[in-house]
Amino acid sequence: MRIRPAVAALAAVLALSGAVDASARTAKQAAPAATAPAPDAPRLVVAIAVDQFAADLFAQYRQHFTGGMARLLQGAVFASAYQSHAATETCPGHSTLLTGVHPARSGIIANSWFDVTIARDDKQVYCAENEKDPNSSSKDPVVSPGHLRVPTLGERMKAVWPASRNVAVSGKDRAVMMMGGHVTDRAYWWVNQGFSSFNGVALDPEVLAVNREVLSTITAGAPAMDAPAWCHPRDRAMQVGEVPSFGAGRFQLPPEQSKPFKYSPRIDAATLDLAARFVSELKLGKGTAPDMLSISLSATDYIGHAYGHEGMEMCIQMAELDHSLGVFFDKLDAMGIDYMVMLTADHGGIDLPERLDQQANPDGTRADMALTSDALDQAIANELGLTQFIRKDPTIPSRPGTPLLIYGGSASGDYYVTRDLPPQTRAKVIERLVARLKAHPQVQAVFTKEELASLPMPSGSPQDWTLEQRARASFDPERSGDVFTILHRAVVSVPLPGEYYVTTHGSPWDYDRRVPLLFWRKGVPGLEQPAPVDTVDIAPTLAAVLGLKVPAQSFDGRCLDIDGSERDSCAR
Repeated sequence: MRIRPAVAALAAVLALSGAVDASARTAKQAAPAATAPAPDAPRLVVAIAVDQFAADLFAQYRQHFTGGMARLLQGAVFASAYQSHAATETCPGHSTLLTGVHPARSGIIANSWFDVTIARDDKQVYCAENEKDPNSSSKDPVVSPGHLRVPTLGERMKAVWPASRNVAVSGKDRAVMMMGGHVTDRAYWWVNQGFSSFNGVALDPEVLAVNREVLSTITAGAPAMDAPAWCHPRDRAMQVGEVPSFGAGRFQLPPEQSKPFKYSPRIDAATLDLAARFVSELKLGKGTAPDMLSISLSATDYIGHAYGHEGMEMCIQMAELDHSLGVFFDKLDAMGIDYMVMLTADHGGIDLPERLDQQANPDGTRADMALTSDALDQAIANELGLTQFIRKDPTIPSRPGTPLLIYGGSASGDYYVTRDLPPQTRAKVIERLVARLKAHPQVQAVFTKEELASLPMPSGSPQDWTLEQRARASFDPERSGDVFTILHRAVVSVPLPGEYYVTTHGSPWDYDRRVPLLFWRKGVPGLEQPAPVDTVDIAPTLAAVLGLKVPAQSFDGRCLDIDGSERDSCAR
């Protein structure tokens, strides 16, 4: 295999981060004495994450699948898998899939968090950036896997079997970082009008070819997509606030517009096309050691945020996802590869509250603007006479040297209090913040950092975990906020809907936590298991199938027996 410029570029990035150095050392330490793969190990593991593919969506549409999803339904089906932690966002969810550990251990507690000690004005740190790079910002990050504190399964494979390849592609950079990890042979994600990689990495011919085809489509535009007959009951237009009509869309692509391409099933098809080209060009699955190909498909998430779950748009997406996966698997079949597929999701999601109210869920509503960090900041600063900390105009960033009192990313989750206060004054701010949040009628629970730190890590069935335990599983003492808030069920933390953003996820409720988990390999008897499992079970399950030996206590999860016969796939 030729030496990749990406490896050299990534090595430079790793040298800048002590956390990544520690993780790299961990990966080396995680490698026991070299052992051969299991004699019957698949030659290629294809790990697929469908972003925002809630278990509810899977259950709703599985009867209609006839393509790639139908194939996976012949394998081991766990209809109730859990992203067991509270912070059900893209970065934490993807971080559990191939590391086998909860966010509390991986350090990936959210898509972004706040570090009130750094000089950066907004104090925000993106989960997949090297914020030590002077060219990086939270809005335009220099992409890096440095915040991930543990190795991925692909990294563990390479540590034990150096000939193994670890390839990751997605519509999102953070998905690639969390599934691929620190050492990848190919790492590509969507940027603007095509796929790109780390700064300074020359694009591979396969990527250039896909990008040319994508650009041609964007330039020319494309007609509306066909909708299966079973989607027609979903065909009902809506308008929410100032958001243009949606609910009946079919993804017509106007010429010269790249954003509608991203918010459509087309980005999944392009991602799978690129993945298939890498399999062919690199001859993945045909080397001397098993290979890892991780794919994260982003369209379901983009469409879920933009249009919700119960309109024509999501119905078409489910049909197109099924079709595109079928095309991809057919390509792998034609290459004669012995491959195994794992498919799951990084989190679930919920429909927009205005439509929930029409569908027997009158509790569906939007979070109160009073719960945003700006509103809380202003109220508490006024109460305590700390008006110098009030942001005068929310559209203008705070002035350097005049930090805000409270930082937060949305109307729930983590809130951070500035350190630029005397200890007693800071304690009063936290006290007032907790009291104000607990008194709000939309708030279900409030936990302080000290309360979460005092809890042991949860174990047992994630279905039965308390709210405190769910919050503990995504708590990190260095990165989590001073206060963590949970809203009532069906309160969507998007106070004001906007274009391409009418609903979201991120709660500890099961509509956000529960996801499907499927394993398939040709010739292996299938099974259907409704008992709850955890996404941290994926890595130990795949490691067992591969015959990959890892040190004890490497995973938070357990191996799942995914062979529906008397044979135990965990017994090695």
